[in-house]
Amino acid sequence: FTPLSSLSDPRSPPAAFMRKEAMQVSIVLIFLSGVLGSTFTATRQRVRLANAPQGRSLQASARSRTRFEGAQSRVAHLTQPHRQNGYLSVPKRSLAITALEEASPTPAAPAPGGSKMWQVYEKVMGAATNLFPLWTLLSAIVAIKSPAAFAWFDTTWFTAGLGILMLSMGITLTPSDFAKVMGNPIPVAVGFVSCYGLMPLIALGLAVAFKLSPAMKAGLVLCGSVNGGQASNLCAYIAKGNVALSVLMTLSTTVGAIFMTPFLAKTLLGATIPVDAKGIAISTIQVVMLPLILGMGMRQTVPKVVDAIQPLTPVVGVVATCLLVGSAVAQVAPDIIGAGASLQWAAMLLHLVGGILGYWVMRLLGQDETTSRTSGIETSMKSSAFGFLLAKLHFGDYAARVPPAVSVVWMALIGATMAVAWRGMPIKDTTGALAKPKDY
Repeated sequence: FTPLSSLSDPRSPPAAFMRKEAMQVSIVLIFLSGVLGSTFTATRQRVRLANAPQGRSLQASARSRTRFEGAQSRVAHLTQPHRQNGYLSVPKRSLAITALEEASPTPAAPAPGGSKMWQVYEKVMGAATNLFPLWTLLSAIVAIKSPAAFAWFDTTWFTAGLGILMLSMGITLTPSDFAKVMGNPIPVAVGFVSCYGLMPLIALGLAVAFKLSPAMKAGLVLCGSVNGGQASNLCAYIAKGNVALSVLMTLSTTVGAIFMTPFLAKTLLGATIPVDAKGIAISTIQVVMLPLILGMGMRQTVPKVVDAIQPLTPVVGVVATCLLVGSAVAQVAPDIIGAGASLQWAAMLLHLVGGILGYWVMRLLGQDETTSRTSGIETSMKSSAFGFLLAKLHFGDYAARVPPAVSVVWMALIGATMAVAWRGMPIKDTTGALAKPKDY
């Protein structure tokens, strides 16, 4: 939601595309082109295999079923007792079994060609998704070392990246998913309280424990007092959480930021922070609601296409998130470099402790594993870029904007790490048995 033009540091040199930066951008574009090209080829192959071979296998199964039904009548005749030379004769059952075995339908042969290629492709994409924390860290390092490498990712691209991220989540959802979540409002309410009650207090406690300066204390508390970030929806998807619940939690905290962030700033810091309510509402509709509705509409109208591309949604989300993180970090690279170790520890623990407590609060309230994972990620991942903008606009001391800048990196890194860790852990139902996994 944050215009990157407003995040730019006036002391930074102009972001001109010099030879070195242009080469770096070219490498990024070539990499993305390769990913998109392989994605298109594999998706087209999968759609072709899902249509033509399936028809042939169905015809073969129908012919095999006809032979089997015909054999059943012969078996019935073979197994009926009959008289022979005045004695009652019962045929050997082995004859009937043999007849059934010979006429029983044979399983359809696997689809020829390409299926193994798709399986390999899925494994590669799964491995790339599991390395989400590494890609996030590398994006942040590149942005810090060479901020101009992300200069091309301006406000327009930033908004489009958020839209693509939400669209990739929208095609995994249906209206019934939201209906189920709305039938149990407790998790959304608890998530709201965790966002605006638990996290600000954690931030305040960490600022006191690490003896941060008053300005940095204000910036860290502000990080804990803003709404949840949109990248949490992707992390909930990767962690096998409840994506519909994650989206509703993000929407509720985003709308709540209109009045909760100024209230907390005034109560905990004694500062008055005006928030653009109209701007937040418009951004929520453009970046969150419309892409979600479009994605769900695609799932209803072109389900075959959606089924073919759905395995790619985590990869698309990871690429979009890494670009978003890199772009945000590039705007505040000098501030992150100049931050001390105490602030780094405080920012890291804010998101880590928040995620752990967000998970266990739900567990103690009797919620299931899926809901608890979603709550942990939602509580941990804050819209740190929005906090940076508020600190820049409304806090007079320049040091107050440093904690939100550091939080941008730790928020994405902790959230991605939790998502990947939970992705490899099976979900159990209330009886302790492994629950049937959803098709992620």
